[in-house]
Amino acid sequence: MNEWTREQWEQHKNDSEPSLLYIYTPMCGTCQVASKMMQVIKEMVPHAIGQANINFLGSLAIDYEIESVPCLLIAKNGTVYKKIYAFQSVPYLLEEIKEVDSKNNV
Repeated sequence: MNEWTREQWEQHKNDSEPSLLYIYTPMCGTCQVASKMMQVIKEMVPHAIGQANINFLGSLAIDYEIESVPCLLIAKNGTVYKKIYAFQSVPYLLEEIKEVDSKNNV
């Protein structure tokens, strides 16, 4: 996954297809496990997926009210539909992405 800037996220967030932003910190053990899950997800879905180290995007954490890491934002058509903190499993994440993907375009 590529590191995204705030501007890249804002651009992808407005796509008509779901966009995902994985937010992490490098020293977080749980984030390391979530990163492995996200690598699998990246290979399984055709959507834009980026990652961001929250240490460099403090304003994003404030604006999106990120409570902890890891965090996965799933957006479509300019709206963040999901904010996931518990990366339970790859199938769980795929279901959450599918749910956002099925939302009608407004």
